[in-house]
Amino acid sequence: MMKTRQYNPYVSVDCVVLGFDGKDLNVLLIERHIRENDSNYNDKKLPGSIIYMDENLDEAASRVLMELTGLKNIPLSQFHSFGEPGRSGNPRDRLWLENTTHTKIERIVTVGYVALIKINRKIMLDSEDKSANWYNVREIGKMNLAFDHSQIIRKGLENIKRWLGVEPDLMFKLLPRKFTLSQLRLLYDAVNQTTSDVRNFQKKVKQWKSLVRLDEFEKNAAHRPARLYKYKTDR
Repeated sequence: MMKTRQYNPYVSVDCVVLGFDGKDLNVLLIERHIRENDSNYNDKKLPGSIIYMDENLDEAASRVLMELTGLKNIPLSQFHSFGEPGRSGNPRDRLWLENTTHTKIERIVTVGYVALIKINRKIMLDSEDKSANWYNVREIGKMNLAFDHSQIIRKGLENIKRWLGVEPDLMFKLLPRKFTLSQLRLLYDAVNQTTSDVRNFQKKVKQWKSLVRLDEFEKNAAHRPARLYKYKTDR
């Protein structure tokens, strides 16, 4: 007989998964479809949940992300812990979590994880009451996210900005295998929340040893096709 795993009602994990659609930085969110007071109420949250008693934090983050999105083998990194006494937010959020996990929820400390992935990774969520979709990070401030997930996303973006300031090559994880300098600039600006001068940016990145200029151009361009580049991994 399989033993039922017991939840830990005090600790959770939340995953800030970021992808780039060629123009904007996006974050992966779960949309909950809740029936409340005889009406359907939809809202959004990060992929996250409370952990099991018998698993460590990294295992929990990978499990929760896989269960909620179908994404596997994603390199998740811890970036911050959130433990404000009132962080459970609306009592409705706590009730939803209790009903979902069949566990009485106490004060929860959550550990934030962040990941950069290509946005073309297939998202799979087989559920009638939840769906997973990408949302522009610029729109997060206008959304009424569950719990304190708006704050967690902001912290995750700050962490990525610092991270890429030290290791700018990590940006290439978000780009297609072959990309234009315009795509690279738009990604750079999205991460750093800035607007770069085109010429100055091109001059700067062409000094990067990891950037390889190809004898290829983008296809099906409406105007003059831009030259393609790739990231050199064998340094």
